[in-house]
Amino acid sequence: MAKRSETPARLDDAARAGWLYYVAGRTQDEIAAAMGISRQSAQRLVSLAVAERLIKVRLDHPIAACLELANQLRRKFGLKHVEVVPSDAGSSSTTVGIAEAGAAEIERWLKRPEPIVLAVGTGRTLKAAVDQLPAIECPNHRIVSLTGNIAPDGSAAYYNVIFSMADAVKARHYPMPLPVLVTSAEERELLHGQQLVRSTLDMSAQADVTFVGIGELGIDGPLCVDGFLEKDEMMELMRGGAVGEICGWIFDVDGKLLDNPINERVASAPIPSREASMVIGLAKGKRKYKAIRAAVIGHQINALITDEETAEFLLTS
Repeated sequence: MAKRSETPARLDDAARAGWLYYVAGRTQDEIAAAMGISRQSAQRLVSLAVAERLIKVRLDHPIAACLELANQLRRKFGLKHVEVVPSDAGSSSTTVGIAEAGAAEIERWLKRPEPIVLAVGTGRTLKAAVDQLPAIECPNHRIVSLTGNIAPDGSAAYYNVIFSMADAVKARHYPMPLPVLVTSAEERELLHGQQLVRSTLDMSAQADVTFVGIGELGIDGPLCVDGFLEKDEMMELMRGGAVGEICGWIFDVDGKLLDNPINERVASAPIPSREASMVIGLAKGKRKYKAIRAAVIGHQINALITDEETAEFLLTS
């Protein structure tokens, strides 16, 4: 996200220079003349626009190698939709590339004229995609959260994306007024029986399209880092064969939901039917390889946005 450490006036200048360079196609000399500054100052402003994420770039040209990998993944795993983006070997980011591709796919669904229900999960990758969305007016659509928006300490969960979507997308939004995990199966049953929660659960089951992140397990995984599980709970899960999670739902290497006490405490809505809904997973990176593969072969998702390296792993594993 933009640091916004610069003054508003300088950011205004950077935005103007960035627009002139990337949208209007002006050279740096022309920008300097138009803004009454030196060429070096124009160059610095354009660089600042990129550094502060004022400029968002989408690649419209389909890359043949990525298209071929996507076709192979569709055929091998029976997926409804696959998008593969180029890998950046020099980057450690787990979101760059697929966040932009995810935003473009979300935007395509939101621009449909017929009313739809769009369900969203949670996670860093999905939030990065939502942060790329432009302002969109789609009052006939409904956007519903699959996961609770309350963190373990009672605060708003940072990576629950529905509130971020509400900033850009003018539609009806339906958050899940629950934590990701509750204390017991009995508490979950009680909370899910509340009318406000019940209506959200019913709506999520009707989703036309669903966007979810795929989380890896481990003491450095999201469920531990964000405080939903203790380290000993995580290690016990992994000893029991758990490899990944979607919206808190934990699955094994075959993509089957585990029958264990943790899944009994998950307050998230069930992942919508893969028969009726396009369920698109956004994920890449070596740390997530096992989780992504399990989600694909177990049909926890039926569509995928990933990168070249992850696609090649899935095709050869």
